[in-house]
Amino acid sequence: MERYAPTIKDLAPRDMVARAMVQEVREGRGAGPNADYVYLDLTHLPKEQIEAKLPDITEFARTYLGVDPVTELVPVFPTAHYAMGGIPTDIETRVLRNNEDVVPGLFAAGEVACVSVHGANRLGTNSLLDINVFGRRAGLAASAYAVEADFAPLPEDPAALVEDMVANLRDGDGGERVGVLRTEMQATMDMNAQVYRTEATLKQALSDVQELRRRYQNVSIMDKGQRYNTDLLEAIELGFLLDLAEVLVVSALARKESRGGHAREDYQTRDDVNFMRHTMAYRNTESGGDDVVVLDYKPVIVTRYQPMERKY
Repeated sequence: MERYAPTIKDLAPRDMVARAMVQEVREGRGAGPNADYVYLDLTHLPKEQIEAKLPDITEFARTYLGVDPVTELVPVFPTAHYAMGGIPTDIETRVLRNNEDVVPGLFAAGEVACVSVHGANRLGTNSLLDINVFGRRAGLAASAYAVEADFAPLPEDPAALVEDMVANLRDGDGGERVGVLRTEMQATMDMNAQVYRTEATLKQALSDVQELRRRYQNVSIMDKGQRYNTDLLEAIELGFLLDLAEVLVVSALARKESRGGHAREDYQTRDDVNFMRHTMAYRNTESGGDDVVVLDYKPVIVTRYQPMERKY
């Protein structure tokens, strides 16, 4: 880390550490048989401190990697960890249909929601802010709404959309398999939309994901049962993951700058003039519209802390 953040080294923000790890591998300094990871070194810390302050990491390393962080180096590499965006809400956790209009009676909090407390790089403890602070606010707001709200009118068959989706997946006899499509999605997203991105790699990811979404229409599952059907559950989740992957890539293509966890090698500097704003993504499927991702933006509200360049 002395190469990348000489003053604070391994205490640099997680997006910088992640890019540093990838850069070491890209420049041929990776470890292991395929030189595709780096080592995390905790051996300079006392055993008692490691086991007291890092119990989960210690257990994971021993269980899944067969290495003891007290005496051995731990193989590591960046992966997706936390969603810094999600369903847009206001500070009362009410879900927003667009930049202004609230969806009556719908509230969201936690990692699924985006009340815009993160910026482009989630800071430590912000996940607790997401769920503890706004989880409580969601509960209070929802209970207050329920006391005053009348029953909303429902369509003739409100469950039809979900019932049809489940039935089509369970009864489908197509030739595509969930595991194959999921593996291909993971591969292209990991290769082309990871911690470093370019116009070319993002366009490749978009092409791949759109083709996978097309193939997903022909997916089938082996377990046709209606009790504890994990095969069906994974098929449903895959459809949503493909939707979100397309949203991520389309949004990243439009943001021609580097900011926090979004690092464009073809646009390496931050551009506050054009991109100091939140990306809002929608699927244009209402009223028979095409199933495409439509982008809008919401301004960032600057209060006590002025945006500035990070220097370490």
